[in-house]
Amino acid sequence: MKPAIAAVIAILVILSAIPAEAAKVDKVVAVTTAHDSLPPLVAERMNHSVAAIASQLLEGKEIAAVQAGNASYTALIHEVFDKVLVGYTVKQVRIQPAVETKVEVELLPWSEVIQSVQVETSVEGMPPRIENMVRQDLTGVERVFEDAMMGLPTAAADWTNGVLKQHLNAYLEQHLPEFRADFDVNPEPHTQVKLMVYPRLPVVRTVDLSMRSDTVPNSALLARRDVMQAQVDEIVGVPVGFVRRHRQELEQAFAQGLDNRQDFRALSMQTKVAIEPAERTQVMSRSDTSRYRLRLSGWLDIGRKEKASHKHDENLLLRLHAGQMLGSKDEIFVLADLLPEKMKWNWQLGWQHDLRGGRLVGLRYDMRKHKLIYDIRQQLAPRWLLRYEYRTADNMGEAALRYRLHDFVSLEYVLDNEQNWLRLIGNF
Repeated sequence: MKPAIAAVIAILVILSAIPAEAAKVDKVVAVTTAHDSLPPLVAERMNHSVAAIASQLLEGKEIAAVQAGNASYTALIHEVFDKVLVGYTVKQVRIQPAVETKVEVELLPWSEVIQSVQVETSVEGMPPRIENMVRQDLTGVERVFEDAMMGLPTAAADWTNGVLKQHLNAYLEQHLPEFRADFDVNPEPHTQVKLMVYPRLPVVRTVDLSMRSDTVPNSALLARRDVMQAQVDEIVGVPVGFVRRHRQELEQAFAQGLDNRQDFRALSMQTKVAIEPAERTQVMSRSDTSRYRLRLSGWLDIGRKEKASHKHDENLLLRLHAGQMLGSKDEIFVLADLLPEKMKWNWQLGWQHDLRGGRLVGLRYDMRKHKLIYDIRQQLAPRWLLRYEYRTADNMGEAALRYRLHDFVSLEYVLDNEQNWLRLIGNF
C-alpha cells in the first residue's frame, strides 16, 4: 500500500506544478446611457455598436490582461466611438472585466433635443372609405417615431433612420401587412414626420357584381345596381389581402349603403353581401324583405298536348305574385296570370303557411272559375323542389319535380291526371 500511496502523492505534486489556464473574456455586452435624452430604440442600436467595437478589442483576451490594460482599452473605445457619434459626446467609458465583460458608456447630448414628434400620414391611391380603414389600422404608428426620437439631439437624427425603418416595417407587418411605407423626417425641436403608405401587390383588378332577391323581382334591383356598383368599385386597386382581412366590415358597409335608400326602407329590405377576394373579386348581394313577397315569373310548357282541361294557346304564361306576411309563417297574396297568346287575364287570392323544414301548404281561390286550389310544396335540397296542387274546378291533380338551373331559370317535370311534360320557368 505504501508504494501506491507514494505514487498518488507524486502525481498530485506534478499536477499542482502545472499552471491552470487563465480565464478569458468570452462575451462583451454594452450599456449606453445619456441623461433623459436617449430614446430606447437608439440606445439599442448604440449598444450594438459599442459591443461590436469592444468585442474586437477584448474577446478572447485574458481577464487579467484586460484588467491590466483597462485604461488603454477605455481610452481606445472612447476615441473610436466618439468619432462615429453625431449629436452626442462620449463623457465616460467604464469596463468591468469578466468572462462576460460589461462596457458602460455615458454620453452627453448636444444642446438642442427633440421635444415632440408629429406624424402626418398620407394614404396613396385609396378612396375615402378604404383610406379611413387604413388609418384605423395605423392607429398608434406615431409611437414608433416617438420611441426612436423623443429626447434625441436634432443633430443625431441620422442615427434613427435604420432603426425607424426596421421598427416601422415590424409595425406594418403586425397591423397593416398589405401596405408598405416611406417616411421623411425634418429634425427640429418639434419634429415633423411625413409618412407615406402605398399598397402592395396583388391588388383587386376587377369586381364582378351579382344582385339577387327571393322576395322581390330581380329586375327591380336593376334600379339600384348603380348604387351597389359604385360601392364595390371602391375596392379596385386595394390589396387583395386587405379586402380579405376587412371582408366582414366591407360586406356590412356595402349592405347598409343599399338598405339606407328610401325605397329599400319602405319595403323593409335587408341586404346580405358576400365578397370573395381575389384579383378578380366576386361580390354577391342578396336583398330580401320580411314584410312583402313580390315575384315576377313566367313559364313555357314543352310537349304538353291540348286536352279537355288545357288549350294549346295556354302553354305560355306570365305570373305576378304580390303578397304580405302576417307574421313569420303566414302570407296572404294575389296572383295575376297573363296568357300572352290570347291576352287573357286570370286572378287568384291565396294564403300560404310555412310548416318549417322547407314545407309550405296553401289555399288559393280562382276568381274566374270561383273554385279552390289546394297546394303543398317541399324543398328537398337547395336546388330541388317537389310540389303538388289539386284544382277543384276540374278535379285535376298536378305534381311536379323542379330543379333550379340558375337564380333566373328552373326546369320542371310535370305530371297530371292526363299527361306529362316539361316546363321551363323564368324568374325575372
